[in-house]
Amino acid sequence: MAKEKKTREKSKFLKEFKEFALKGNVMSLAVGVIIGGAFQSIVSSLTENLIKPLIAVFTGGVKLDDAGNPQYIGGAFTIRGVEFNYGAFLSAVINFIIMALILFLLVKAMNKVLSLGHKKEREEAERKKAEEEAKKAEEAAKPDPHIVLLTEIRDLLKKD
Repeated sequence: MAKEKKTREKSKFLKEFKEFALKGNVMSLAVGVIIGGAFQSIVSSLTENLIKPLIAVFTGGVKLDDAGNPQYIGGAFTIRGVEFNYGAFLSAVINFIIMALILFLLVKAMNKVLSLGHKKEREEAERKKAEEEAKKAEEAAKPDPHIVLLTEIRDLLKKD
């Protein structure tokens, strides 16, 4: 008996989890996270390979590390032996602004697409409602068959 109860609870839990995991919002979020991660690498590459060198040209310069790879100083200063690398900070801010702008544009586009779908549904519902109201008005305009019959009887009686 206790075993059957545990099996039912496990089955119910799995069913609830399946409903949660397969909801459109969760799947959309998962896709968004994956695409966002991939896009983040593109934006990071843009920042590291184009923007940081530009900042370095105007604010600092380039130095080579031990392996001979260029390190963009990109604006740094030292106070009492502590290096403040404001070029890296500027790169991070620009990286953030680019990502925020692109996410804003994506969300705006998705909202537009979703609103088009909802607009079609609303138009369909409004059309059906208008048809139903037209039917009701048509039926209301028809006289009651009993009244028609009584009117005909009255007219026949008047003739005699």
